[in-house]
Amino acid sequence: MDVLRERHRTIRSEGADLAVFEYGLDPGPDVPTVVLVHGYPDDHRVFLPVLRELAPTHHLVAFDTRNAGRSRPLDGAGFTLAELVDDIFAVVTAVGAGGPGGVRLLGHDWGSIQGWAAVQDERSDGAISDYTSISGPDLRHFARWLRSRFQARRLVLQGVGQVLRSSYVGVLRLPVLPELLWRYGMTRRYELTARRNVGADPVRGLALYRTNMSPDARPPRRRRVTLPVHVIVPLKDPFLSPHLVDGLEDWVEDLTVTSVPGGHWWIARQPRAFAALLDPALRTSDA
Repeated sequence: MDVLRERHRTIRSEGADLAVFEYGLDPGPDVPTVVLVHGYPDDHRVFLPVLRELAPTHHLVAFDTRNAGRSRPLDGAGFTLAELVDDIFAVVTAVGAGGPGGVRLLGHDWGSIQGWAAVQDERSDGAISDYTSISGPDLRHFARWLRSRFQARRLVLQGVGQVLRSSYVGVLRLPVLPELLWRYGMTRRYELTARRNVGADPVRGLALYRTNMSPDARPPRRRRVTLPVHVIVPLKDPFLSPHLVDGLEDWVEDLTVTSVPGGHWWIARQPRAFAALLDPALRTSDA
């Protein structure tokens, strides 16, 4: 049997028709369900390497966010973080909890930002059992962390370093220029690196930055997180400081932090090691 047999369906949220892909085992009370949310400029395919590792023992759900892949926003819908979180819960509700405590949620990059907001939403109670975050901070935590770096002289260099790492955000919020950069060079370069076609997704995804990174944007309210959270920190990530985990313990009750020797797309380049962090049964000497 092909354990990575793909089952596709479309799930409608309030603002989008979401392309949802299921792999591995069928859902059941004794089968863990993992919902994976990708980042920018990816679609659900960024997870295919790790899905292959987990498929023999898990029910796996990956979907294209409303700005990517085969998903499409409906007329009048936006790209606010609150709307993106609504999409996550639309998928979680449609696929079923798959067991007591709800689904396991995993997010990478922008998917991780969305995941942080989701686990602080009251709808996560009983629907999400645990959360794994890779290379995407909670936006309110990020803002507080950055302020704290500049308020303590010994930490200023960390703050300056993160400002430099985040400088690309300002470029992506500019009018016209990012579209030109993606259309005339960057898309081809990224496709060669990722080994998959991304088409217009990088341009479509600019809405994430222009909507949620503006000075007027307000992330969903903060709430103390009581479910288990595992933060995986690629130490060679060019976009995020490994020190961003500092202070998470102040509002995340059950926190595990694991550093890994890789870059931003470590999840695709080291799928066995990634899978072993999600499923202890896969932890072997060569993982």
